[in-house]
Amino acid sequence: MHLSTHGLHQKERYGTRTQNSATPRSLTTAARVGAVLGFCACFLTSGVAQQKTVFTEQVYQRIDMVYGSDAAEDVADWRQLIDELQHEAIDEKLYSINRFFNRFDFVDDLVHWNEKDYWATPIEFIATGAGDCEDYTIAKYFSLIELGVPESQLRLMYVTALELRQPHMVLAYYKTPTSIPLVLDNINRQILPANKRRDLSPIYSFNGNGLWAAKAMGTGRKLRGSGPMKMWDDMVERLERVMYGDKEK
Repeated sequence: MHLSTHGLHQKERYGTRTQNSATPRSLTTAARVGAVLGFCACFLTSGVAQQKTVFTEQVYQRIDMVYGSDAAEDVADWRQLIDELQHEAIDEKLYSINRFFNRFDFVDDLVHWNEKDYWATPIEFIATGAGDCEDYTIAKYFSLIELGVPESQLRLMYVTALELRQPHMVLAYYKTPTSIPLVLDNINRQILPANKRRDLSPIYSFNGNGLWAAKAMGTGRKLRGSGPMKMWDDMVERLERVMYGDKEK
């Protein structure tokens, strides 16, 4: 998805990573799949207690081989943040995860992955130091799931960014099923209730459980699977294939 790069560079607690010039931006599918092994195992087992055994030295070596040592260090920073936030209040979890991922550069899929639309896993997003709005949102979503936020309280929401006149994706957090969600975004870095984001017009939302037609940034009406759910399913299938293939070895 194409989006303007206006306001997409942030340097706070976590410094902006310098891309390794020896690492190609456009990587083969095989290389990308190999690098996501650590994340796929963590996501599919869904056990926080298993993270330390999942992210082994071998996993970091694979990331190093594909993306370079800086990338492996950035992934380690992410894992450390997840550990540090486990027992924090939800507000701190939302704030810290939003800030961590918003530091990465916005780069269009066609430039970054040589594909018109590619949904990167968090490992790929962190390792390459860049992605588009879907990649920010997916990384935040999975990180909050790992931090114990119920999947039912999170939605990946497609919207129109009215000022930019472009499609966009944000993460919505619902404290209750009927509450106005909080919006985690890479354009406006401040976490605000959806009714304060007049610059966004909702289209539809989804999570791992299904697709909903958006209704005033609310939960909306559940729909049958279609384009975005296929993208989601393809990503999960890719992760499963890598994990099970590794186990067979």
